[in-house]
Amino acid sequence: MSRKYFGTDGVRGLVGEYPITPDFAMRLGYAAGKVLSARRGDGTHAAVLIGKDTRVSGYMLEAALQAGLSAAGVDVHITGPLPTPGVAYLTRALRLSAGVVISASHNPFQDNGIKFFGEGGLKLDDAVELEIEAELDKPMSCVSSEMLGRARRVNDAAGRYIEFCKSTFPNELDLRGVKIVVDCAHGAGYQVAPHVFDELGATVIAMGNQPNGMNINEGVGATAPAAMRARVLAEGADFGIALDGDGDRLMVVDAEGELYDGDRLLYVMAKFRHQQAQLAGGVVGTLMTNLGFEHALGKLGIPFARAKVGDRYVLELLKQNGWQLGGESSGHLLCLDKHSTGDAIVSALQVLAAVRLSGQTLAAFCADLPIYPQVLRNVKVRKDFDFRASLTIQAALVEAECELAGRGRVLLRPSGTEPVLRVMVESDDLKLTERWVSHLVEVVNEAVLA
Repeated sequence: MSRKYFGTDGVRGLVGEYPITPDFAMRLGYAAGKVLSARRGDGTHAAVLIGKDTRVSGYMLEAALQAGLSAAGVDVHITGPLPTPGVAYLTRALRLSAGVVISASHNPFQDNGIKFFGEGGLKLDDAVELEIEAELDKPMSCVSSEMLGRARRVNDAAGRYIEFCKSTFPNELDLRGVKIVVDCAHGAGYQVAPHVFDELGATVIAMGNQPNGMNINEGVGATAPAAMRARVLAEGADFGIALDGDGDRLMVVDAEGELYDGDRLLYVMAKFRHQQAQLAGGVVGTLMTNLGFEHALGKLGIPFARAKVGDRYVLELLKQNGWQLGGESSGHLLCLDKHSTGDAIVSALQVLAAVRLSGQTLAAFCADLPIYPQVLRNVKVRKDFDFRASLTIQAALVEAECELAGRGRVLLRPSGTEPVLRVMVESDDLKLTERWVSHLVEVVNEAVLA
């Protein structure tokens, strides 16, 4: 059954345009409340946690969601700004029916979104999302006054999440003597991330920690790590750690200013666990994971599998295989023995633990990891554009794959959140990679205009 509202990461779009409007958010809250209450089945109130990032539109959507949930007879726990993985953790810790995050992650402040976690802090099952979509098509009403849901603020949400993050770092270790630049992207982690590393003993230089509702991800954070890199070099710091707006993506810079993306950080964690005989099974990447990463794991004898792009698909494949470690090049990293979802702070702590326990630098860990030149371009397309139906695009793909056979890969995929087609080419030769990306982008543009 196809989805009408939910994408790969909840409902997302431009604020003020359907479906990111207050009336839709209220109806979504009501529909989710009806489904959660029915699934509870014991006549007691279901309870839902609502967290958000720092976008100014979060206040509007939070109030609308709360109204809809209350009208369906669901109690609401409100955290205020809190990273997405913090919402997942508290949903589990407080034994709630669901958690809701109001965020558009790495997107600019004009966008926003609404995504759900189910019981246990896991992404909401597809079956539940489809039930909510079916309920959205029904008229909205309201339970009787005595059955209305109540709302309360979780005043210690940030503190509880800080303690949880610290608990994932080995008890025998600390970060004394380590200077770290922590870039919070003016996002949901601004009240949390600096405290975690500070309380573990590091000297912390915080940046991107002054949100104003409109500067989230603007020139800072995991999607714009140049500012963090410059600050690391200027301060003589040992590491730079950058989160994205909702705190689930991670990028790291070392003292020399070298940037480590999701593939390299995942390799550090996998290699260290393998050396310590603590790696459960293999590692899951995505269609975007660098081919050099796959080859390097193969030399270590570590199984590797590719999922579709999106952390929900990485999670699904990890659970299917019974593995614990996976992630994306973009910095979504999952350590299922530590948390139920991707968490930038927890992932950073795992990387730092590997460095501290092994005595190796990040550069030494990654010395045997070849990174093939990978070029990604976004091409704007119509919402109904199907690249698979274009004979010219398919012919160009066949030609590219023939020339790159054994040397690289080609991937075309629609974005799950924007009207763009992502064109990616990687090979062992940068000029060859760039030539094919340019050609494929040209072919796609011509097909869109045809």
